[in-house]
Amino acid sequence: MRSLLFSVIASSFVASSAFAVKYEIDKAHTHVSFTAPHLVVSKVKGRFHQVAGAFDFEEGSMKLQDVNVTIKTASLNTEEADRDKHLKSPDFFDVTKFPDMTFKSTKVEYEKGKPEKVEGDLTIRGITKKVILEVDYKGAVTDPWGNRVVAFDAETKVNRKDFGMTWNKAMDKGGFVVGDDIKIEIEGEAKLASSAVPKKK
Repeated sequence: MRSLLFSVIASSFVASSAFAVKYEIDKAHTHVSFTAPHLVVSKVKGRFHQVAGAFDFEEGSMKLQDVNVTIKTASLNTEEADRDKHLKSPDFFDVTKFPDMTFKSTKVEYEKGKPEKVEGDLTIRGITKKVILEVDYKGAVTDPWGNRVVAFDAETKVNRKDFGMTWNKAMDKGGFVVGDDIKIEIEGEAKLASSAVPKKK
């Protein structure tokens, strides 16, 4: 009887020790940037300054799920006012009509026990397409203020025309002003949410 009771207690402990907790993206330490081909031979780089989101993460097993991110399209900045105005217009992001760009994960692949690829639905201008984020998990630490922090990098490429951004101009000697394949890069930190509630698995 004592042996059976011990087994039940031990099993309960193991089950309760594996859980996912909510992490929230640290806006002050997360950077979302994009790179677009320009004039065939060059590039234009920009950044979105307003990003928010959260995900569930098991630090021990490094299981990642429920990634949800929202980016305010009007927060884009390429350090050139006229270009930013054009990018915010209906030719591109149409920020008045579509103020949010979102990503919601649907699948996570792992390599050597770490999340490596996050597949999900990216929505821009009301159009949703499947994309795969290549993820580099950097690790977890506790900062000097007692916050548990995880760090990560991620990147993907998308074709802007898939999201209705078709504006362009032809060059005199061939090619176009703006290339189609846009690289998106994320350097981020996330903090354990203060309201995080363990989710038993």
